[in-house]
Amino acid sequence: MTETGLPQISQGLDGIYIAESSICKVDGIAGRLYYRGYSIDQLAKNSTYEEVCYLILYGKLPTAIELAEFNKKLVDARPLPPMIIDVINEFANKQDPMDTLRSAVSSLSAYDTDMNDSSEAANLDRSINLISKLGSIVATIGRYMNGGKYIEPNPSMTHTENFLYMLNGKAPDKKDAELLDLMFVLHAEHSSNASTFSTLVAGSTLADLYSAVTSGIAALKGPLHGGADEAALKMMRAIGNPDNTEKYINDALAGKRKIMGFGHRVYKTYDPRATIIKEDLLALQENQSEDVKTLTKIALRAETMMIEKLGKSHGIWPNIDFFAGPIYVSIGIQMEMFTPIFAASRIVGWCSHMMEYWKNNRIFRPLEYYVGPSGLDYVPIKERK
Repeated sequence: MTETGLPQISQGLDGIYIAESSICKVDGIAGRLYYRGYSIDQLAKNSTYEEVCYLILYGKLPTAIELAEFNKKLVDARPLPPMIIDVINEFANKQDPMDTLRSAVSSLSAYDTDMNDSSEAANLDRSINLISKLGSIVATIGRYMNGGKYIEPNPSMTHTENFLYMLNGKAPDKKDAELLDLMFVLHAEHSSNASTFSTLVAGSTLADLYSAVTSGIAALKGPLHGGADEAALKMMRAIGNPDNTEKYINDALAGKRKIMGFGHRVYKTYDPRATIIKEDLLALQENQSEDVKTLTKIALRAETMMIEKLGKSHGIWPNIDFFAGPIYVSIGIQMEMFTPIFAASRIVGWCSHMMEYWKNNRIFRPLEYYVGPSGLDYVPIKERK
């Protein structure tokens, strides 16, 4: 309670700790990110998405044998059941791809051989299946949106190579696959963000893992979370010419409009993931299309201006969403697929947090302070004016 006797309302649960976790540490003051104790800089430079998934799920880096066995499980789980393909075919061009993804993922429970088994081992198997299946589902959604048909996965390819193969119907460029793998690594986990918390809230009722993950997908759809990279790219498209950047930003700030891709609830300095992909984006410029070069010029000018105006004074710095759009465009991925790809990356984080929380589960039941009327008398409908 405050001095006035009223409860302290933490809007957006600011400053509220919901659980202990050993999965991820976000140091917003120093601008550092760690998965299971390993810095994102080291993992981005040395690891792969498959190895990062193993690390997040099992809490340690795998041996060569362990990683090979884990990869085999992922590869074996890639093919999609006919009903899931039918769901994608039915909805892919009728609604937002995140809605199609949500429907497809919730339908996966129909193929679970024992939904009554809620053991940690069973949920670990479900997690591996979900990690693999989401890649195939998202790629197939993108393919159907572009008029294509389902392609059987290629077991000889890595996770992101196979994703691009199933999306485009041809063997991917190696550098494109490596760049997408980096994006998957950077998006794999980020502590108790909105979608992870939504997953935990659903799962805390002892709903199954599919239900919990479906809740996470629903939360990720919003432009303030998973849709932020798409919104940032739309802003760059609206700017159009690099020379328009400063005027656009000034007008937006004067009108108190949000500049997408800047600011973060946790980071009060430069998002370390944004630093990594900015370096990769700059390294790509020599061999990129004019479109990507233009987007990069706009991004760099907007970055400089925003840091000067709001960086050190207000703690508003670029986040990963700001540079993600040009990176995806350079790979040839359409804007509508950005958030589904985010989901295909983050699935390992959702599953890991859910399994961790279940070890000491307590259903979430926060309070709200009622400020409405009381003691009203019911008036029959014929007497109401």
